[in-house]
Amino acid sequence: MARILVNLPDTQIEELAAIAEAEHRSRAAVIRDAVKTYISQRKLAHGADVFGLWKDSKIDGLAYQLERRSEW
Repeated sequence: MARILVNLPDTQIEELAAIAEAEHRSRAAVIRDAVKTYISQRKLAHGADVFGLWKDSKIDGLAYQLERRSEW
């Protein structure tokens, strides 16, 4: 595991400390989880990990799309 140096405003450091204390975890563990969540959200926002999302669906994708659009 590599170390990095990040400058944060005092308010964010205080909030991180409060979260870490409430969860009985280290501040570093909270930051690692935050970065992991941020990365996974970015991947979803850019289309990664969604290809083939409907492959196991029992509903026809086109029929579903037409049904949703008929509500407009």
